Amino acid sequence: MKLKNIYQEVIEKGIEADPRDKKEIARLLKEKNEIYQKLEKPHKDFFDLDSLFNPFADTRILNGNLDSEVNSIIVGIDVGGEELLLVDRLRDKKGFGIDLVVSHHPQGRALVNFYEVMDLQVEIFAQKGVSVSSSENLLRERKAQVERKVTASNYQRVVDIAKWLGINLICVHTPSDNLAYRYVEKIIKKEKPSRLGKIIDILLDIPEYKEAAKHSNPPKIIIGDKKAKTSKIHIEFTGGTEGPQGIYEKLSTAGVDTIIAMHQSEEHFKKCKETNINVIIASHIASDTLGMNLMLDYLLSKKRFKIYEFSGFKRFSHKKK
Repeated sequence: MKLKNIYQEVIEKGIEADPRDKKEIARLLKEKNEIYQKLEKPHKDFFDLDSLFNPFADTRILNGNLDSEVNSIIVGIDVGGEELLLVDRLRDKKGFGIDLVVSHHPQGRALVNFYEVMDLQVEIFAQKGVSVSSSENLLRERKAQVERKVTASNYQRVVDIAKWLGINLICVHTPSDNLAYRYVEKIIKKEKPSRLGKIIDILLDIPEYKEAAKHSNPPKIIIGDKKAKTSKIHIEFTGGTEGPQGIYEKLSTAGVDTIIAMHQSEEHFKKCKETNINVIIASHIASDTLGMNLMLDYLLSKKRFKIYEFSGFKRFSHKKK
């Protein structure tokens, strides 16, 4: 499969799993196209053309020939310069035929613009009973905070290394997070856990979380206890990064009593405690790995690839046997 086809499949699968209505995504892409058509030079030259068909600003081909044939992939959660140097050495000294490096977390232009994907959180909050206006107003400042942080970073550093080493590099962030979100959401809806301890049991039955537990990072209850009751659960697995701290009061008012999150900052933790919302941290890297494995299951249904693991990623298949 060519690199450009892998990219397109990732986007399509991400859209399929997105919490937003497909008509809404089509509307957003149409809006992007209208903005582009109205631009004049030199602004048109700076426009990100991928955004005309890809609604995920944090998922991009960062380096490589679009027509490159890909037969082997090495997948990591965080890919930096050291990982790329390892790939170069594996290819040179060990004879590994690695055609593509796949990073979960974004780099390059996918990092500097990734705050844009946070808008999809509005739909998730709306599904839990929070008004769109409340979510949008709270999210506006949170997005600005994230934008200020990422635009100050040396975001092209890793991409430059990939170019010097001649390595094909792609990052797949929100599309795979969407898959992890849908996967856990489906299990929670099916099992209908009534206590926090049952949620922990459910997560530990998933191989990625079981593996994390073996390495001393199991899913944990950080607010509440195993016997605490739960009825309305909010899953914080997608939307780029953590949302606005003020959303927890809105979620609590809407009846949410439990949050399952990949990770949570100290400030977000304090807000949840203030609003009496129980919190389970599922494990960040395990959750990211779950999403990437689900995406690989999909890609492997289209084409057989040799898969290598590094940088926190471990391959598990979720295909029904």
